[in-house]
Amino acid sequence: MLEIMLAIAIFSMVMVAIYSSWMFILRATKVGQEATAQVQRRRMAVWTIEDALTCVQSFEASRRYYTFVVQNGTEPLLSFTARLPDDFPRNGEFGDFNVRRVIFSVEPGPDSEKDLVLRQNPILMDMSPDEQNHPLVLARNVKSFVCECWDPNTTDWSKKWADTNQIPTLVRFTLVLGGKKDDIYGDTGPQLGVTRIVAIPSIAVPVVAQTRR
Repeated sequence: MLEIMLAIAIFSMVMVAIYSSWMFILRATKVGQEATAQVQRRRMAVWTIEDALTCVQSFEASRRYYTFVVQNGTEPLLSFTARLPDDFPRNGEFGDFNVRRVIFSVEPGPDSEKDLVLRQNPILMDMSPDEQNHPLVLARNVKSFVCECWDPNTTDWSKKWADTNQIPTLVRFTLVLGGKKDDIYGDTGPQLGVTRIVAIPSIAVPVVAQTRR
């Protein structure tokens, strides 16, 4: 009887050790998957912003449709009009209308987090209710989204773009995402931050180039 009880005790300890190791592996795998997903979301968000910025368009004769808007602070926003490529997100929903206004904004998301979202609408057309109410979420748990434009007058970066009817030559944006979310302790993982400087190849088309002689 003693030998049986001893064997049961040893077997129980082995099972506890195996269970603990297995739970540790599962926890580590989950953390790794969440970190990988967060990095991928950041990469896709950065790629989308860069891709849109390199396709900016502006026509001086139709300035009100081509304003370049930069807003920082508690409600960051970046908005402009661009001729978007065929592989741009949600391109299939807009048919042949590839000249669209894009709006990147940080808005409240689930679990008291903030999301970086993208809305689009073809130029000269109102935004659809579905696009307004269900924007594309590019990144979750956003801690910071800051956009700056190069000001040739001050030869420095500015968080405001006063000349909204012109296209800045350089745009610098910084996106910071929070780590793993915990219901009790909040963010428990490292924050993921990235800064990109995008040289915009476009210039505003002057009125004379749009007018037939």
